[in-house]
Amino acid sequence: MAPVVPRSGDAIFANFERVNAELFTLTYGAIVRQLLTDLEEVEEVNKQLDQMGYNIGIRLIDEFLAKSNVTRCVDFRETAEVIAKVGFKMFLGVTASVSNWDTEGTCCSLILEDNPLVDFVELPDTCQGLNYCSILSGVVRGALEMVSMKTEVTWVRDMLRGDDAFEFQVKLLKQVPEEYPYKDDE
Repeated sequence: MAPVVPRSGDAIFANFERVNAELFTLTYGAIVRQLLTDLEEVEEVNKQLDQMGYNIGIRLIDEFLAKSNVTRCVDFRETAEVIAKVGFKMFLGVTASVSNWDTEGTCCSLILEDNPLVDFVELPDTCQGLNYCSILSGVVRGALEMVSMKTEVTWVRDMLRGDDAFEFQVKLLKQVPEEYPYKDDE
């Protein structure tokens, strides 16, 4: 029997049902705008977008694992590469690069040169503290937590604020050992 080979992000993305990208982008923009209207505080909107992403991430990981055929990653470095090359491609149609590793291999940056969430977006002066794409950092945090990795995800660069790329830092706080709900009686 041939070994199970993980599918590339490109192969998954090509066979993935998806909505019109413009509709998705505009819908996300409408959600952010409504949050700004309802909450009035940019920091509260950032927290809500992150929490929404977290909730999506804890559910999205099941679909990712089922459709990507990715096996258990050996370490955090491999996990980051899979997120960047397979996960982002699978769900957003773009890939990210992984860089800026610390010496322990527990902290890195995911850098997006292209981000479909920001098409048609300009931040007004009143929203300069807004992390418009906080939903993405929440998704990564939620998905990693479901595979036993407690992380902290923070935005470093944002093209909506004039930077040259979208970059967020992912820091592994602790790897939680998997617990099984039952003991195997021999």
